[in-house]
Amino acid sequence: MNIIFKIDTWQEIYHSLRNNKLRTFLTMIGVGWGMFLFVSLLGAAKGMQNGFDKAFAGTATNSIFLWAQNTTIPYDGFPKGRKMDLHLPDIQVLEKKIPEIDFISPQTSRGNFGSAGVQFSKDGKNATYTLNGDYPVGNKISEKTLIYGRYINDADISGNKKVAVIGEEIYKNFFDAKKNENPIGKTITIKGSFFNVIGVFRVKRQGGMMSDNAAYIPFTTFTKMYNDGDKVGYFAIVGKSNANLKTLEDTVKDVLKAKYNVSPDDSNAFGSFNFGTMFSKLTGFLTGMQLLTIIVGTLTILAGVIAISNILLITVKERTKEIGIRRALGAKPAEVRNQILLESVVITITSGLLGFIFGIFLLMILNNLTAGQDKFPFYNPTVNYGQVFAAMGVMVLLGLVIGMIPAQRAVKIRPIEALRTE
Repeated sequence: MNIIFKIDTWQEIYHSLRNNKLRTFLTMIGVGWGMFLFVSLLGAAKGMQNGFDKAFAGTATNSIFLWAQNTTIPYDGFPKGRKMDLHLPDIQVLEKKIPEIDFISPQTSRGNFGSAGVQFSKDGKNATYTLNGDYPVGNKISEKTLIYGRYINDADISGNKKVAVIGEEIYKNFFDAKKNENPIGKTITIKGSFFNVIGVFRVKRQGGMMSDNAAYIPFTTFTKMYNDGDKVGYFAIVGKSNANLKTLEDTVKDVLKAKYNVSPDDSNAFGSFNFGTMFSKLTGFLTGMQLLTIIVGTLTILAGVIAISNILLITVKERTKEIGIRRALGAKPAEVRNQILLESVVITITSGLLGFIFGIFLLMILNNLTAGQDKFPFYNPTVNYGQVFAAMGVMVLLGLVIGMIPAQRAVKIRPIEALRTE
């Protein structure tokens, strides 16, 4: 392949492409557009995946939320319409009978799920917020981003302490946020009782599983405040990594139905939300998007490379006399073939690089437009350079293979017949 290192070769390629500027440009668009789609769509899909990963960072994505409702089927002497409740001892029963459970976080709240909010006050200022009773393990379900202090610990639980971790909105309402007032150790009133603030948390994305308009206190303190005994508002159940979450959800309900004498056919006694299944569908969708992007980009690149072959066939026909003269002057068939193949590869690589550059440029623009906003899950759109180089390699290979068609046609041109061509 010494032809590559000859300056005459590159001069001929330059003059050939320059003499057919419009045709060459239109041909390059096909391959360039394919690489542009490949890079931009693949990067956009990755940006969405990164966005969702960022939005759900610190959240147990293999979790199930379960709560008690009313029965709809009479069973074992009990009438329908019986109000069900969850209790702390249920945790031991579930963990003992279902080994697929990693851990269970009991939680309860007021001012959530349509219930009336709880009165908060400080220095004569009043407001209504959501109040949650939680265990330290609850922070493993949805980790709070603390901007002051700490979260609830075991000593708070065992001591029924009146301590609270408040959301940033509550902090801004009751404290001087502009002066960065430190609220740790200071007191607010919740439902007529004084609580010491031990932490302030911030929510990155409003409208999700958490809100800044909420406070967390020890579960034991909460149940004592409302005289709930061992009742639980809902369970956050986290399955082990290899657990089938849909099966786990059904098994948990079956165990609770058996314990509380509920008909096995009663689908209303216990409600649930399978966050793990929903998240799996979401990640599956994003993976499918990336796979579809690779397929669409590859097919578009293939169509562009085929267009290059077609344009080179036309070029060979137009250069029949030129090729005949070269053959008559002693050019070997291999030199003519390599010349055409090299033109095909040059057009292919140039088009691919331009498409790659414009694709990266578009991703940079999208990243700048979405930076700092959390309304749309999009973050750091990047491309796998291994996949890009693989696509470039496929492009070059296709350029060589498809370029063989016009190259072989050029080789078959006989010098005498070519010289007679007008």
